[in-house]
Amino acid sequence: MTRTTMHDAVILGGGLAGLTLALHLRGEFPELDIVVLERRRHPLPAAAHKVGESTVEIGAHYFAETLGLREHLERDHIRKFGFRFFFSDGRDDLENVTELGASQVLPTPSYQLDRGILENFLNDEARRRGIDVRDGTTISGLGMGEDGARHTVRCRDETSEYQLHARWLLDASGRAGMLRRHFQLTRDNDHHGNAVWFRLDDRIEIDGWCEDSNWRGRCTPPERWRSTNHLVGPGYWAWLIPLSSGAHSVGIVADAGMHPLESMRDFERTLEWLGTRQPALARAVAARRDALLDFSFLRDYSHGCAQMFSANRWALTGEAGAFLDPFYSPGSDFIAIENTYIVALVGHDLAGRNLAPYTLMYEQLLQSFLANSLPLFRNQYPLFGDAEVLPVKVTWDYTYYWGVLCPLVFQKRLTDLTMLAAVRDDLERAQALNLRMQALFLDWHASSANRNPRAMLDQYELAWFAELNRGLHDPLDDAALVARLREHVDLLEALADTISLRATQCDARLRAPLSGRRPPPLYTEAA
Repeated sequence: MTRTTMHDAVILGGGLAGLTLALHLRGEFPELDIVVLERRRHPLPAAAHKVGESTVEIGAHYFAETLGLREHLERDHIRKFGFRFFFSDGRDDLENVTELGASQVLPTPSYQLDRGILENFLNDEARRRGIDVRDGTTISGLGMGEDGARHTVRCRDETSEYQLHARWLLDASGRAGMLRRHFQLTRDNDHHGNAVWFRLDDRIEIDGWCEDSNWRGRCTPPERWRSTNHLVGPGYWAWLIPLSSGAHSVGIVADAGMHPLESMRDFERTLEWLGTRQPALARAVAARRDALLDFSFLRDYSHGCAQMFSANRWALTGEAGAFLDPFYSPGSDFIAIENTYIVALVGHDLAGRNLAPYTLMYEQLLQSFLANSLPLFRNQYPLFGDAEVLPVKVTWDYTYYWGVLCPLVFQKRLTDLTMLAAVRDDLERAQALNLRMQALFLDWHASSANRNPRAMLDQYELAWFAELNRGLHDPLDDAALVARLREHVDLLEALADTISLRATQCDARLRAPLSGRRPPPLYTEAA
């Protein structure tokens, strides 16, 4: 007879999304009986073969503050020196190309994560907090309950087969997407890209790639290697991410139509491709060929999900649901947002409330965040090598992110429906502006001279930009938050004016309606 046990929540998948969800649930509801099912055995090796090492502000804030992991992040991972971009397609003289990045570390922290170290820590921490984590477990079947019935999960490990009954079934199974596939929820994002990535058991010090002392001295401290370094060209970007284990993560993400996966689907072909597109990186990798730890590729990585939350007490988080694009490293951000909504739904259930209106509202909010983020990537890859347009687009995208979505997360208002209703008009104004500007970037690129000045476009020297980052941690009451969001959307309107005027210098047809607000300055070197 098959052994059956009853549980409050069963989480499918013990990776980053599943373990952080378990810890979040335990922190809010200490009495909850939580089981996490994971196929792999722990401990994982350091520099585990996983993507998602780079965090940005929302994900970093979620790990550090919501889950209380700041000490672990500061001790066992690398404080990131922001994003950095080199417009170096076909060139190996980084000192003579446009560089976009901050000369000093901006105030709000983010991290480079060694996923093996992090997930081993999360696994141990979950068990320490009384969560039942079962690794080495294979899921052989699901039975989905309706109208209040419990869900059934059939499992097997090395010694037995058994089944679990769960009030809540939470899918964090990554690309396996168990519930997404079960309910046929996968949707095409109309955004087609491929990725290859590998790890080298050695540090790649980009700071040593040239001998120009002026170039080295542009950053304080002179540690560009701590950044997520992007080497960009038409239709692609290559990443360099340091890991605290001493390894380095290297990857290429490319528009599927412009750079076929077949040209880079193994290490040797990737090295040959880099030799043409990014020769300095190719040399650094070739010199460490014997330190290669792994290699993998992923075809057509972007997908949407028609439904993430259900009143029948199931939900999806992380790549088990939707995944947009790795540019700007939004994966951990959406894990934070999705986990926050799931924890809120479990709270409503424990309080005996009708889940239907909450699942509807949270679903609409999450889908709107996804829909508003997708235009940052979709159709934009052709302009990635444009040293005139991409720096301005990146500055816009950051401003949109820090100014609109980040305050809702940092101020714990993602589930505050009264607050969200109060700022709805401002959020819709920001959404319309973003759609207009993403279209403008493409039009501007079509007319751009693609000037590539020998200069660093320093985000730190844009005082308004650095202040936007610093202000993320300001404590705000309801009235102050409404005012702050309105100020940020006003800033976006003024920034749109600045960008539109600059684009007009290339093509008079690109002039957009101006708001009349005082425009903030942009990099003079890109003029």
